[in-house]
Amino acid sequence: MTVKENNLNDSNVDNAEIDKFSALASRWWDPQGEFKPLHQINPLRLDFIEQHSDGLFGRRAVDIGCGGGLLSEGMAARGADVKGIDLAEQSLEVARLHALESQLEISYQCISAERFAAQHAEQFDVVTCLEMLEHVPDPESVVRACAALVKPGGKIFFSTLNRNLKSWLLGIVAAEHVLRWVPKGTHDHQRFIKPSELLNMTDKAGLQPIAMSGIVYHPLKGFQLQADDVDVNYIVALYKPC
Repeated sequence: MTVKENNLNDSNVDNAEIDKFSALASRWWDPQGEFKPLHQINPLRLDFIEQHSDGLFGRRAVDIGCGGGLLSEGMAARGADVKGIDLAEQSLEVARLHALESQLEISYQCISAERFAAQHAEQFDVVTCLEMLEHVPDPESVVRACAALVKPGGKIFFSTLNRNLKSWLLGIVAAEHVLRWVPKGTHDHQRFIKPSELLNMTDKAGLQPIAMSGIVYHPLKGFQLQADDVDVNYIVALYKPC
């Protein structure tokens, strides 16, 4: 599957979303700041990705919507050759500086998923796109771009939030207004994506599912992967048939 240059969806960006994350860019690596939940779930996400990629060492990976580089650095530290792309240049500057401090070689680029896919079709063993689909006007366009980027036999990972009453109560009311884990206005519940909707998108893009798990918060245990609870946050692994 390829994405043609003359068929790109470069309009698939919400400038308000870019501005929102740009304003927080300097705090990406503060584990007690606005991105604290991402710091807490990052090890879980990395373990899930590594497990379903049959290891990350030596894999060529691209992190779509990489932000300040939390996941990108995690994959690089586990031996992957990582590229990260995002449309928030301020976040990318933070990612580049932190990678230097961490002594990790990661290539970061300010470019849309669609345009990057047109330039790098079927070049990656692992494609990740986590907590990003709910921030773009056309998530299916990003799914197609991810499918175009991965090699036949390669693995793709998406994570996002389910759309239901429970996810509104926990993902927005509790997380943004009560516990204040993330800034108010971080999410728009109408943009949350049901697992069935996401799997419909990936099916149309020619991808086959491998595993799905919820990322669930337990007051006494913190965040954990839980396969039988995808009501709020969830992550899915897929592969591209040869």
